[in-house]
Amino acid sequence: MKYTALLLIVPFAALAAAFLMPKNQPLPTPTTQSPVNQSPVTQLSNAPASALRATAGKQPEELGKVQWLRDLDAGKAQSEKSGKPILLLFQEVPGCSNCTRYGNTTLSHPLIVEAIETYFVPVCIFNNKGGKDAEALKLFGEPAWNNPVVRIVRADYQDIVLRMPNFNSSLQLVNGMRRALDLTGKTAPRYLELLEEELAAREAGLETATFSMYCFWTGEGTFGALPGVIETEPGFQDGKEVVKVQFDPSVTSRAELEKLTQPKSFTPCAKNEGFRSDREPKYYLAQTPYRFIPMTSLQAARANSLVGKKQSPDELLSPRQLDVLLKMAENPQKKDWKSMIGQNIIEMWSI
Repeated sequence: MKYTALLLIVPFAALAAAFLMPKNQPLPTPTTQSPVNQSPVTQLSNAPASALRATAGKQPEELGKVQWLRDLDAGKAQSEKSGKPILLLFQEVPGCSNCTRYGNTTLSHPLIVEAIETYFVPVCIFNNKGGKDAEALKLFGEPAWNNPVVRIVRADYQDIVLRMPNFNSSLQLVNGMRRALDLTGKTAPRYLELLEEELAAREAGLETATFSMYCFWTGEGTFGALPGVIETEPGFQDGKEVVKVQFDPSVTSRAELEKLTQPKSFTPCAKNEGFRSDREPKYYLAQTPYRFIPMTSLQAARANSLVGKKQSPDELLSPRQLDVLLKMAENPQKKDWKSMIGQNIIEMWSI
C-alpha cells in the first residue's frame, strides 16, 4: 500500500527542486511574499525601536506578542496616514490571571499577531494607570481595573464593529477583525478565514468519526479537503488502517462524510476506540519543506490534501509562515530544522 502511495506523489512545480535537488542546493521560494511581514525568527525582534512602543525591553505577558503603540494620538496619526483601522486593547498591566491568560493565548497566537500588525494600527491602553491612559479610558467610556477589552475603531474613534469584552474567546477577536476588514472594504486573508473557521468549530464542539480504508495516506488526504473537517489523523484500529476525523457538526455529519467517501470504499468504524496513531501523519505534506512551517490543524489538513493533489498550499498560509521557506533557503546547512506537523503553533512559533 505505502509503495503505491509513494509512486503517486509527483512533486508539483513549486516544490520540484526540493524533492530532486541535492541537499546542499537552495530550497524553493514560496509563490507569495509580503515585504512588510517577517519570519517567525524575526517577526518581533526587528520591530522599530520607539518610545511609543509598549516596552523597551521584555514585553509584559499581558500584551502577548503584538507590538503595541502606547500613545493614542500616535495611533490616530498612523491610522490617518495608512488608512488602517485602530485596534485598541484596554488591558490591566500588571494584571490578573484573566489578563495574563489572554496575553499568553489569544494575543500570542502567531496568526492573530500577524493579522493585527498587518491590517490594523495596534494601540494598548493600560486601564490601571493615570495620565494619558486614564484620559483614553474616559474618552471611550471604558472602566478602570477591568478585564481585557478590544475595540476596533476608525481614525475618528468611531467603532467599526461591536466592543469585544470576551477575554475567554480568541474567536471573538478573529471574528471582529475579519468583519472590520469587510466593513472597511478590505479582503480578509485566507489564513484568517481558516483560523476563524477552526476556532468557531472548536468552541462549539467537534465530533469524531473513524473510517477504515486500504491506505490511510490516501484517506487523510481525502478527508482533509472536505468541508467541515477540522483535523485528521492516520492510524490503526482493530487491525485496519484508519483515519480519525474531527469535524464541525454544524457543517457536516458522519453520514455526509460516509456518503462523500463511499465511492473510495472508505468504511465507517462502529466505534472510535482502540485507535493507535501512525508515525507519519500528513504523509504528503511531510515530503515537502512545508513540514517545517508551524500550522493550525485545519491548515495542515488542507495543505496535506493539496500537496497530495500536486497543488501548492501557499494560498492557505500567511506571509510570515511562507517566510520560513526563505529562512531555510538562507540557511541550507542548518541541521536543527524540525518537522512542525502535529505541533502546537503557539509553542512552536516562540522557539
